[in-house]
Amino acid sequence: MRNIAFFLMMMFLVSSCDSLAPAVDKSNQLPDHAVRITNDDLEYEIIIIDIGFDTYLHSIARPANYYSQSYYELKNIFYVTEWNIRAGNPMRYDPNLYENQIDYIQGVDYGLDVNYKLYNYFKFVEYKYKVSLK
Repeated sequence: MRNIAFFLMMMFLVSSCDSLAPAVDKSNQLPDHAVRITNDDLEYEIIIIDIGFDTYLHSIARPANYYSQSYYELKNIFYVTEWNIRAGNPMRYDPNLYENQIDYIQGVDYGLDVNYKLYNYFKFVEYKYKVSLK
């Protein structure tokens, strides 16, 4: 686990004013195995650069419509809470695994795709790193 690459970058880009800097398209700078999770309406983006997640998502994970959006939202609330506890305690939990806290706000409609992929990222972490986030 110590050799894992930076695998989860979560950004909320909520601002009321536009930047004066020109926009740069960073999509071409991501590795081929990176998975981008976005909700353009909320200006919400997660980039997962953990090798194997894309394969897991397309081969092991159940289809997106297997569960309802409300199911994914409920599970994500619990997973995010546990993840953030671990990310905030690097002396107790592996800081190479739990590098960043996740800003997931209960009650915000992130959509099915975001909730599905976030939920499956947690399932992937449990599967790949043999940890339980429950």
